[in-house]
Amino acid sequence: MYLSRLMLDPQHPLARRDLGSAYDMHRTLTRAFVTDAHAQPSPFLWRLETSQNTAEACTLLVQSVTPAHWDIIQSLNGYALRVQGNKKVDLGQFVQTGRRYRYRLLANPTVTRAGKRHGLTQEADQLAWLTLQGDKHGFKTLACLRVGHDLLRTHRSRSGEGITLQTVLLEGILQATDSTALQAVLRQGLGHGKSMGLGLLSLAPVANCL
Repeated sequence: MYLSRLMLDPQHPLARRDLGSAYDMHRTLTRAFVTDAHAQPSPFLWRLETSQNTAEACTLLVQSVTPAHWDIIQSLNGYALRVQGNKKVDLGQFVQTGRRYRYRLLANPTVTRAGKRHGLTQEADQLAWLTLQGDKHGFKTLACLRVGHDLLRTHRSRSGEGITLQTVLLEGILQATDSTALQAVLRQGLGHGKSMGLGLLSLAPVANCL
């Protein structure tokens, strides 16, 4: 797995457009994960770490299963002020059953009723959703704080079709209960809306905790 950090300049016209549209941001980032015009992009996840309204540089985290070709993004003169690219992470060494980690997750918690998916808006329901995801994906939440929640609104550029997703930002501590399952969800992301900058589960080991 590879981790990258991009500092975007919100004064750059293309960056400003992408910071205002998750759909356009995904399209721009996709350029770094294709080998030619006819190839399918390799899988990647991303998350915007700062408010898109700030006048300062905005941090973008990107996680991928293959190295990104960030030279393509850097060729967009001034789009990215800094690129720290393709830090390799050995998940087999990093994720171990029983170990505790601090986590950060921006996600789209949902429930399906009568065949239709609905976004969860209440904090208790969102936290229960994360507990259920842990049961399925090899982790147990030991502490959880809802840092923020919002509606993500964007649109597909060509069709103009509107997209609205309920989002929640969660932080806390989790314990790995099944390293194989947790490694898989780290690669694949958690929940829906992954192309819209959701689902990237970030982990950092809690010192001296096994």
